Amino acid sequence: MSLYEKRLLKKMGRAIHDFDLIQEGDRIMVAVSGGKDSLGLLRLLMRMQERAPVNFSLVAVTVDQSQPNFPAQVLEDWFRAVGVEHRIVKRDTYSIVKRLTQPGKTYCAVCSRLRRRILYNTAEELGATKIALGHHREDLIETLLLSALYAGALKSMPAKLRSDDGRNTIIRPLVYCPEAELAAYAQEQRFPILPCGICESQEKQRKQIKKLIANLAANHPAVPSNLLNALGNVVPSHLLDPSVHKDTGQTNRARGDGSRAKGKE
Repeated sequence: MSLYEKRLLKKMGRAIHDFDLIQEGDRIMVAVSGGKDSLGLLRLLMRMQERAPVNFSLVAVTVDQSQPNFPAQVLEDWFRAVGVEHRIVKRDTYSIVKRLTQPGKTYCAVCSRLRRRILYNTAEELGATKIALGHHREDLIETLLLSALYAGALKSMPAKLRSDDGRNTIIRPLVYCPEAELAAYAQEQRFPILPCGICESQEKQRKQIKKLIANLAANHPAVPSNLLNALGNVVPSHLLDPSVHKDTGQTNRARGDGSRAKGKE
């Protein structure tokens, strides 16, 4: 087992423990796009499956959205080589995305909504109890800043989420894993990385946020981990949500000393 694999498994194991992501008998459908993150997630879950104290099964699912020159066979061959149950689901959402997206706008919102619907339906067909997505630490902190700066909301991606229709449970076991370590792991394992013709050159705002975080981290390396810690260290009494400050018969004690919400007052 390589050093990167050990590090990532440790961080993934902590996330699974902290958020109770996997239980005995789970059938986990891993959404594999062909990028480094989803391939890394699948491989790490396969490694964990070998030593976990609970029994769970895996099935890898890739949505072929009929974008030009998408090499689905490359992934299918790799799934067979590593010995994992898999399914390639072909749906022509590419033409729908192009038709519904206004000129100058990004494809991401429409594309992700259509892909999510396909994944939810496929999970139900396969009898999956969980859908695992490969979002990592940087995805969470970038989304936090994007939401705050461009949507006026303090939110990000939860480690565990029940879908709106109640049919599916989404888990993100890589929430503590740095993107750089996943990239190094992917290179080390020689994953068959597939480019996304839909996403390339899209989401300019996210690229700007990524650059901002990198610039701040160059002078203060703890910035990414601090942003992630902030997601789990919320002090509602020091924010401006009116619902928090309604009179409930109790007075929130101010934390003027900057102490942690779960630490000493």
